[in-house]
Amino acid sequence: MSIATATRGRTQGGALSVSLEGRLDVRTTGRVWRETEELIDKEPLAPLVLDVSKLKYLDGAGVALLMHLQLRQERAGLHFDIVGLTLEHARLFELYESGAKKELPPEPPPRSGVEQIGRYGVAFLADLAEMTRFVGELASALANAIRHPRTVRWRETLRAAESCGADAVPIVALIVFLIGAILAYQGAIALQKFGAEIFVADLVALSLVREIGPLMTAIVLTGRSGSAFAAEIGTMKVREEIDALSTMGLSPTRFLVIPRVLAAVWTTPLLVVLANFCGLIGGAVVYLSLGFSMTSYVNQVSSTIDLSDFLGGLFKAFCFGIVVAAIGCIRGLQTGSGASAVGISTTRAVVTGITLIVIGDGIFSVAFYYLGI
Repeated sequence: MSIATATRGRTQGGALSVSLEGRLDVRTTGRVWRETEELIDKEPLAPLVLDVSKLKYLDGAGVALLMHLQLRQERAGLHFDIVGLTLEHARLFELYESGAKKELPPEPPPRSGVEQIGRYGVAFLADLAEMTRFVGELASALANAIRHPRTVRWRETLRAAESCGADAVPIVALIVFLIGAILAYQGAIALQKFGAEIFVADLVALSLVREIGPLMTAIVLTGRSGSAFAAEIGTMKVREEIDALSTMGLSPTRFLVIPRVLAAVWTTPLLVVLANFCGLIGGAVVYLSLGFSMTSYVNQVSSTIDLSDFLGGLFKAFCFGIVVAAIGCIRGLQTGSGASAVGISTTRAVVTGITLIVIGDGIFSVAFYYLGI
């Protein structure tokens, strides 16, 4: 294997001549590059003729050297010529040269604030229209599932129920247990000023059953199960499996969305009941540390909570379960193409789900207030 070298000479016209010979590849180009630069730097203002007739091999690294020398002479306004290129080397050089000379498209002018607001508004309305269409399609599919229960993929429904229900028990129990303890401590600080620490149990019980239990359970499920639904369906969308289902005459809503929605609707109220129980245990731990008895805690809780409070929390959980599953599924179905598409859909599912859950919780609070519940 010959070693690539660079030698200096003169042409008949007096121009500087640099001759390259041997194999100019990724291993040798670095050394030859330095040698060539040193030869040219001795006469930086001389015209340059590059003789490559003795080159036995040329790859992309060698072409980069040739293009660098050409660009250097052009920037200095000096003559440059390459002689001795074989047909194969000439085609390789033209391929890289044409790619390098392609002009990048001009950057779009910066958008004004009004234009950006308009674009966000149009995107929001388009997304709202898409969600409205999806709600109608989901309602129709749920009605069909109720009329024809055998059409539901119950095995997939049970798998989704295990994923978003049983597997979520530890994290939901831990979070709401800690929140119950935190509520009790914060309530004790405020009520201690009035000597009414006994009502800490009332505060914890009412807050958990009516508000904190359903809300925190729904938020945890949004970050855990809603994002998982979006990632699963989004991956299927990227792999064109959704298009395959449509081609076979299967509705993606009935085939993929309905099992996940039914699973979330069943498991969310059960998780809320568990969350309320764990939160009350957390409050009881703090209540006992304040010097009260467990009997007093149970009496205060039972006298504060009635059936309407419990059923109201379960109704919230039922609605939140539909929101968590539906938003996760629609964001998955809206997944675009590209490496980051699934991640974007997952993020949108979590953000949209939490936003709608908080808005819905506010609507429930106002409605329960005026209904006297």
